Amino acid sequence: MLTDAMLDWVFLGSSSGDVFAYDLDRERPSSFRIPNFWREKDPMAMSVGLVGLQLHPRDIGKLLIAYTHGAVIFSFKQNVPTNFFEYQLPPGAPGGNGAAVNDVRKPKLTHALWHPSGTFVLTAHDDGSLVFWDSKDGRMLAARSLYKTKVNMPLPGPSAATPVAPFVKISWCCKENPDDTALLIAGGRVADDPESGLTFLDLGLTPVYATSSWEILASHFDGKRRLTLPTPPEANVINYCLVPRSSPHFDGAQDPIAVIAMLSSGELITMSFPSGYPISPTNMLHPSLSFVHPFVQKIAVSTVPRDRWLGMVEQRNKGASILEGGSEARKPSKRSGGRNVIQVVHADSIVRIWDVGFDDEIDNSELLQVDVARALNRFEDVSITSIDMAEVTGEFAAGTATGEVVVYRWGSNKYFGGDASQPAPASPGRLTDISSRAEPSLREGLQPLVLYEMAQGPVTALSVSDIGFVAVGSELGFFSIIDLRGPSIIYQASTAEFTKEEKRSFLKRDSKSAQGKDWPVVIEFGVMTLENDNYSSIACFVGTNSGRIATFKLLPSAKGYTVQHVGVASLDDKIIAICAMDADSGRPAAATGNVVASLREGYQVNGVLVAVTQTEIRVFKPATSKGASKSFGDQLCDAASVTECQLSGFALVALFGDRTARAYSLPGLKELGRSTLSMLDPSRTMSAVVTKTGDIVGWTGPSEITVLSVWGTGKGLENTMDTLVNPELLMPPRPTISNLQWISGTQYVSPTDLDLLIGGPDRPPSKRMIAAAAAEERQARSAGSARRGARAGSSQQQGWGEYLSQQLSERTEKLNFMGTMDNLQASSGWADDVGKYVQSTKRNMLLGGLKKSIL
Repeated sequence: MLTDAMLDWVFLGSSSGDVFAYDLDRERPSSFRIPNFWREKDPMAMSVGLVGLQLHPRDIGKLLIAYTHGAVIFSFKQNVPTNFFEYQLPPGAPGGNGAAVNDVRKPKLTHALWHPSGTFVLTAHDDGSLVFWDSKDGRMLAARSLYKTKVNMPLPGPSAATPVAPFVKISWCCKENPDDTALLIAGGRVADDPESGLTFLDLGLTPVYATSSWEILASHFDGKRRLTLPTPPEANVINYCLVPRSSPHFDGAQDPIAVIAMLSSGELITMSFPSGYPISPTNMLHPSLSFVHPFVQKIAVSTVPRDRWLGMVEQRNKGASILEGGSEARKPSKRSGGRNVIQVVHADSIVRIWDVGFDDEIDNSELLQVDVARALNRFEDVSITSIDMAEVTGEFAAGTATGEVVVYRWGSNKYFGGDASQPAPASPGRLTDISSRAEPSLREGLQPLVLYEMAQGPVTALSVSDIGFVAVGSELGFFSIIDLRGPSIIYQASTAEFTKEEKRSFLKRDSKSAQGKDWPVVIEFGVMTLENDNYSSIACFVGTNSGRIATFKLLPSAKGYTVQHVGVASLDDKIIAICAMDADSGRPAAATGNVVASLREGYQVNGVLVAVTQTEIRVFKPATSKGASKSFGDQLCDAASVTECQLSGFALVALFGDRTARAYSLPGLKELGRSTLSMLDPSRTMSAVVTKTGDIVGWTGPSEITVLSVWGTGKGLENTMDTLVNPELLMPPRPTISNLQWISGTQYVSPTDLDLLIGGPDRPPSKRMIAAAAAEERQARSAGSARRGARAGSSQQQGWGEYLSQQLSERTEKLNFMGTMDNLQASSGWADDVGKYVQSTKRNMLLGGLKKSIL
């Protein structure tokens, strides 16, 4: 399929080799057809298929058609093929792969494209050969591979066969000067090439065709240099897209600033052009593209206050924007509370943070980026297993599979513009200041603060509170609390230590506990009055994989805070969620700065815990009371949270393995309703998130998530009022032939000329023409018969019909210049037929207006 920014036509190449045209403006197929010219040239050729189409970059009247057996230049003006290009290797010539050198070979063609000036044609073949031709007389100028030149010349000695990967895509790029060119090639490399990626073959300035010899032109294609734009070693490029700086012409390859490559792994990679340095897609591409840039491994969602999120706009050095344009529609803000801010972990240890939005409302559309590998000062063996973000302060933490925790805090980078990171010795069980490992290009944003090397297996649970505490749990059953005021570690213990008392009290749990390890999976901070206390305090609740919930009390002391283990409650299965609630108001008993400050004045919170396991809900007073419970039945719960309904308070929302969402009242635990979410991926429901605002963020596939509002209206999404494409913007003019080409006899064909050549005289008027004719008709009726008569007799004004008739006559005369339209004019009086068609159209319009006036 071939399109052009200045044309109303789409050219469609069929498997039979025929080319058809579809009228985009009139929304109908055209009768125009180009037959398989190679089959006509060589009727004995077998299985001649079509592999590519490309319009001349300067002369829109020429089309390069690539068949499996060769290439053809077709002239729309003459309606005939003007040149044929067939690549043949004589005996002894190695070709691109050195196979079967003793035979005459005709390698199959895979690609064909124009030089940006249209002077030369390049054909690529399945043996790895790149062949350059003179587009005027069809002479072969040079043949080469990515590594060698003159591969079409016989060699005296034997040539070893070398397997070559097929060409995937080739672009003939140019700088702002279209004669300064280079080739960007995907594929064509030998199998044992140690490098992998895109090949950049710099050709340099093109010699002046009129004054250069054949030897000079041939040597030009030897190239100045060859570079590799590197890609991951175990993935191949299967497609790419160049990002031109300003012009959409020259096949989108004029002065590119970047290239976006699609890998065989299904991921994308963006690189600068032509240097090949990786470009981060953060704030350069839409999140839907960054989701596979590379693949996402984990997500988490925090509900950040709107005023806080609006202030979290990072200042980072970056190049020119890849995507520009569009206009966001003005719409009233529907929510003044928290924003659902998602944290997305990618396979390259980059975490991107952005606003999921409510419906089509996004206040701050900028993304934040955190590079965990740089903070660890290690770029290999970095796998992020747990993440969390404080809702009020915006502090962020990430835990890894090797037992490290990196804590970030919003601020300015005092090392901006330079790399001050230094290697530090390992400090297991201690904290390390890593503020010097900030990204050099980040002036203000989430900066690395401290590194905690827990070294007790993968981090399985992580919680960053709004009051300066970070709690960490690991797979080997260890638990720690960090006070960021120091920062210092104020508590370290094993889950086996704080569950000893529970094991002695509940003998029925002993056998189950002995079957496997017990490690933290959920951690939550809150403020409430615990059992047997007459005051409220900061509490930390730790849920484990075996169904225990341990409660810790954080009390102020002379040196900061101390941690006291209070007790353990036992549930039946793995803990899914822990929510601290105020029993009097029904609101969350969150540990915020204002609430903690009120504790000094004797403020108390009558709190309860809403704990959710895979099989039940439990509402109880911590630390050890039994409370009320409700079983889920035969389905296992995968995600849950206490959510706020703006009309009726709070309710518990849970997502189950059968892809149903259910809501339960609090504290009665009655089922309010359920809904089937068939769009979710059944294998990834355990990775879904239920937010405090009543939204479910779940996976619909390997690289796509959906956001579902539990308390929505049940209606589908409406079309956005935003403007993506502005039709009023003018397209840059298409490049045309040079004065020298015009003097030498090349006829200029405009897009309008091509419309006449392809659409013919029977092409119906466009919607714009019909609208203009209707407006003219309304004006004529309102002006009266006298006004119409005066206008008809005036030689200074023209209606739509007269204008179209004059344009058709002028175009016919221009196309007849130099005899190129003699055959078309001679066949049944084409220009006369056009005039009759226009007169008939005018008469029908006039009669239609009179009928309407009479009726």
